[in-house]
This record gives sequence, C-alpha cells and structure tokens, in this order.
Amino acid sequence: MSKKCEICGKGQVSGNNVSHSNRHTRRKWNANIQTAVISVDGTVSRKKICTRCLRTSNKVSKAV
Repeated sequence: MSKKCEICGKGQVSGNNVSHSNRHTRRKWNANIQTAVISVDGTVSRKKICTRCLRTSNKVSKAV
C-alpha cells in the first residue's frame, strides 16, 4: 500500500529520534492517508488522499 497522497504527493518523511543522552536512531513520520470516495473533475473514484486535501474544498469534493 502506497503511503502517498494521490492529490498533492505528500508522503512519509524520515528523521531521527533523539534521546535524552543524545543518541540518534532513524525513524519515519507517515502522512495521514485515508481512502475516500471523491469527485475530481466530475468523475467519482476511490483514492488515497491525505486529510489536508480531504479538508480543503478547492481540491476535491466528497461524493455522497
């Protein structure tokens, strides 16, 4: 399963956990990806989109 938004392309980012003793271990932050039935340009389809794109009204609209 892809952890990438099909509208804006937001995906996972990597970085470091830094402990109190300043040890660094690698970790990942995943985007909040949801599967939604949406309408883009008049066509209704099921897409994996991030919650930011789901919230904004100008990019997609929910199909009810």
